[in-house]
Amino acid sequence: MTATILGIVGGMLNGGSVLKGRSPFADRVGEVIASPLLTFVDDPTDPRSLGAEAHDGEGLARRRNELVRDGVLQGFLHNTYTGRRSGTASTGSAERGVASTPGVGAGALAVAPGTGTHEELLGQVEHGLFVTSMAGLHSGVNPVSGDFSVGVEGLMIKAGELAEPVREATIASTLQRLLLDIAAVGADLEWLPDGAGGVTLVIPDIALSGT
Repeated sequence: MTATILGIVGGMLNGGSVLKGRSPFADRVGEVIASPLLTFVDDPTDPRSLGAEAHDGEGLARRRNELVRDGVLQGFLHNTYTGRRSGTASTGSAERGVASTPGVGAGALAVAPGTGTHEELLGQVEHGLFVTSMAGLHSGVNPVSGDFSVGVEGLMIKAGELAEPVREATIASTLQRLLLDIAAVGADLEWLPDGAGGVTLVIPDIALSGT
């Protein structure tokens, strides 16, 4: 689930989305947008990520970009065009296909590790859902308002232990509320095949239906 959230939030911190008015975080640099436990970076220079590379789609050197530090929005990802339009500079985040002009994209999004193992964080949850997969992201997430309602699968958590499987359930909230409600960030950083780095997150008070 963490990697999925990373991708959605990363898209909202894309300078192209901000310029098009398709991000709920536009004009909020310097403001608290998440729990103080959350630090969120894009670092394509990290050799542990499969998305690591030395240069972006415009030939500029890749670099570590801190997007959220201790819950405070630090800035957005930019290529040369969006950086100039925004009155700043490229963050080395240009992405391009074989025949396309450079867009903006993340190279290796990751949440900075917190404290506690996966098992220790599960042990803190009296009753909840451990989400293993999400579906319906293209239709279930509004990139402008941040509202989302998506299908999930996973395992129930009862008294800190994984229990019966759950299928065809739905969770709903807003991404703004979800980020602010993060109650724990695990130390169990795992680099995934798409190049993102995920950790265990504990997030209370998300509406759950269909279980």
